Amino acid sequence: MRIRGGRLPVGRNAADTSGSGGSGTPGGGTSPGGTPGGGSTPGGRDSTGAGRLASPWTRAAALLLAGALPALAFPAPGLWWFAYVALVPWLLLIRTARSPRRAALDGWIGGIGFVIAVHHWLMPSLHVFIVLLAALLGLLWAPWGLLVSRLLGGAPSALRAVAAVVVVPSGWLMIELVRSWEGLGGPWGLLGASQWEVAPALRVASVGGVWLVSLLVLAVNTGVALLIAVPRARTAAGVLLVVCALSVTAMWAWAPRPSSAGTVRIAVVQPGVVDGPGSVARRLDRGEELTRPLAGRDVDLVVWGESSIGAGAWERPETARRLAELSRLVGADLLVNVDARQTDGSGRSGIFKSAVLVGPGGPTGDRYDKMRLVPFGEYVPARSLLGWATSVGKAAGEDRLRGDRQVVMTLPDGARGLRIGPLVCFETAFPDMSRRLVRDGAQVLVAQSATSTFQDSWAPAQHASLGALRAAENGRPMVHSTLTGISAAYGPGGERVGRPLGTDASAAEVFDLPLAGGQTLYGRLGDWPVYGAFAALAALCAVEGLRALRRPAPRPPGPPAHTAHGSPGRPGH
Repeated sequence: MRIRGGRLPVGRNAADTSGSGGSGTPGGGTSPGGTPGGGSTPGGRDSTGAGRLASPWTRAAALLLAGALPALAFPAPGLWWFAYVALVPWLLLIRTARSPRRAALDGWIGGIGFVIAVHHWLMPSLHVFIVLLAALLGLLWAPWGLLVSRLLGGAPSALRAVAAVVVVPSGWLMIELVRSWEGLGGPWGLLGASQWEVAPALRVASVGGVWLVSLLVLAVNTGVALLIAVPRARTAAGVLLVVCALSVTAMWAWAPRPSSAGTVRIAVVQPGVVDGPGSVARRLDRGEELTRPLAGRDVDLVVWGESSIGAGAWERPETARRLAELSRLVGADLLVNVDARQTDGSGRSGIFKSAVLVGPGGPTGDRYDKMRLVPFGEYVPARSLLGWATSVGKAAGEDRLRGDRQVVMTLPDGARGLRIGPLVCFETAFPDMSRRLVRDGAQVLVAQSATSTFQDSWAPAQHASLGALRAAENGRPMVHSTLTGISAAYGPGGERVGRPLGTDASAAEVFDLPLAGGQTLYGRLGDWPVYGAFAALAALCAVEGLRALRRPAPRPPGPPAHTAHGSPGRPGH
């Protein structure tokens, strides 16, 4: 038969145009065009927005914008509520993909937009290199595009809608887990972190960490996408959204809360922007100037920011003497941060970033060397291949050395033997590091940071907000002390304590932090939402595998038929 005036439908199985066939994804048969679950073919003539996005360039631009939208939920814009719908345009675009290849491409392009938007403040340091970085990291979203297309494409049944609300967020969580590896930049911009000032979300974090918050945010986005685009699944989607709301309510009501264990008074010293010739010495002078007025205020600990003492100053014996004098004057130990060439306990020599405790007699011997370094900022991965990055941006000219263990420091009896867990810079983005310190006995988490390179960007606010998540996850207060802002403190439930110091401040601030005892569910169980996401994806793979085994194999073509008036070779003769 000859077909005139058109083309075969394009879908997952363009050859199947009869409307019959085997089963699709959970809960649905195969639709005309081979679309699992029934309904129109993804990207077909009646697909949402397909006509308006026919041009590949228009579609790519729309995907870049859709992928970038979630960045608005993070500080500094801080539109936390937007996180619950920010992914809907991206999901709807992938849903209209005409083929698996197009769906994977949609995931990749949207991922590029997401990475650039969330990390745009790195542009002054990385310049054009951020585009290459985004293109590489964006590949993590290509499999997610396939997953979204498979579960949301066509007209999903109620059962497939349920599977989508569970599995699509699980796929996203796997992306967050993979890119949380330090070598890929670390867990910056985890979607759950956008909810740092939402009290119910912080309670959720105490149950399953930032991972569980991300899962719930993605589940809501998926449910909203189903409500908009799939009429036959609206009831199921609505029920699932109600289930999400009830789950949060249950966690709010019944999850263990930290028990009160007194208070502790901790001061942070923020010298502000000090640059130009002699900036290292002038920063030390300003830190000393701000610390002296803390005498008589009964503080238990004074915290300076990251790199508060630089190369040169630390080597001079006078520096240790000045710091010891400050400790005696204030009546409390000082936690300073040294960015200089040193030798660690194992005899390695090089540049370390170290949290160092200084008491009335000088350095106490308590020292923590930063373990997780910022790619390009503190070391260049595969320097032999990527060393050229130092010529186009502000990449590290020499690699810092890593510490080999986390440290819990115990203050003197005058501070009631308080145990503190130091973290340096973007180590506050890693949930496992804070959890380990609390399990090792830390009563207060203390972060030392410096974001002066990105002073006028969204980075300082985003960095400071991470302290709320870490405090809530572990049920322990946290102090975030910086050189140039934002310095802040959070209680054991993640609530803000006192007045933060903004990026325009050069000051010292004293925080009365409530101490807490007991263990949160996240502290006890760890990253169980990640394992649940693995299980959901494994279940989907098992179902798809069984379905493929049960599908009858295609029959081999039969012998050519004889015509009434001829032979197979010469029909009609």
